Amino acid sequence: MLYDVIDYPTLRVLWWALLGVLLIGFAIMDGFDLGVATLLPFVARTDAERRRAIDSIGTVWEGNQVWLILGAGAIFAAWPPIYATAFSGFYIAMFLVLAALILRPVGFDFRNKLASPRWRSTWDAALFVGGAVPALVFGVAVGNLFVGAPFTIDADQRIFYEGTGLFELLNPFGLLAGVVSLTMLAAHGGTYLILKTDGEIAARARRAVIVSACASAAAFVLAGLWIASGIPGYAITSAVDMAAPSNPLLKTVSVAPGQWATVYARMPLAAAAPTLGIVGLLGAAALTARRAEGLAFIASGLGLAGVIVTAGVSLFPFIIPSSIDPAASLTVWDSSSSHRTLFVMAVCALVFVPIVLAYTGWIFRVLRGKVPADGAHGSY
Repeated sequence: MLYDVIDYPTLRVLWWALLGVLLIGFAIMDGFDLGVATLLPFVARTDAERRRAIDSIGTVWEGNQVWLILGAGAIFAAWPPIYATAFSGFYIAMFLVLAALILRPVGFDFRNKLASPRWRSTWDAALFVGGAVPALVFGVAVGNLFVGAPFTIDADQRIFYEGTGLFELLNPFGLLAGVVSLTMLAAHGGTYLILKTDGEIAARARRAVIVSACASAAAFVLAGLWIASGIPGYAITSAVDMAAPSNPLLKTVSVAPGQWATVYARMPLAAAAPTLGIVGLLGAAALTARRAEGLAFIASGLGLAGVIVTAGVSLFPFIIPSSIDPAASLTVWDSSSSHRTLFVMAVCALVFVPIVLAYTGWIFRVLRGKVPADGAHGSY
């Protein structure tokens, strides 16, 4: 068969890696949109300044959201049980993110319909919520992957989520992960604002980047120490047939404190991921202070990539662990689509992802430069 060109285990790992690439793409591209919206009340104090800050992302945010759509679509097609568990167990959190994201296009479209200061302030607040809430909730969701989600799987492979809702996700470690996400996206948005604006907006954004990036690096280190010492991690203790059809119930799993960190002892090279996260975030702060704006944006993006890769590497091969039935945890080896489906999707990704990257690069080349202070660049 044609799809036997790449064996099933390799395709499973490939799609695990591609999912990480899509998440990194979303964090870097749409992340600065969320970051700019999060910083809006702090870096833009007059109506003209807020309009200029909004104009900096108003022409690109819709295209940047393609990465979120691609990521959700990849989970749906490549990892159906993951999609079912995440979008049912984290339903309230996902609804909160969706509601917040809806505020963004509505805020862009309605802000300038009236000249009333109260009207515009209301929509500016909506844009802030549309940036800060998703940035926080995405981090909370990732943090809860380390804690484990309360679900079980019956003999017919039906997934039953037994959690109580949103407040269950707001546990201490989940909130700490949310702080990491919120501050690193705020820093990333700040580096973008410095590239696109000047004057007081850029000066305030520069201070915000230094504070946010350092806070994110500190929270990231704290989360790592917490994972290494206190949070129980998972490990598969039975033999695993990596080429077998997906069935999460054909394994046994042990749970022990510090288990998530053992990958760094087994594979020292994996430490490159958290190192990149810390160095990237601190580098963004240092380069911003030295007014190397372009390098600061690149360093911030590398920091985001390092943080996301750290989460994926630490959890591997688990994707969503179960806190009440560890053996039902969903992993790379037992929660994917079929061999043929993954192969067809890989061919499509090989064709279309480069097109998306090329088009994105062309768009940003066309829109390079500072946003004019006279509002001629946009209409928000």
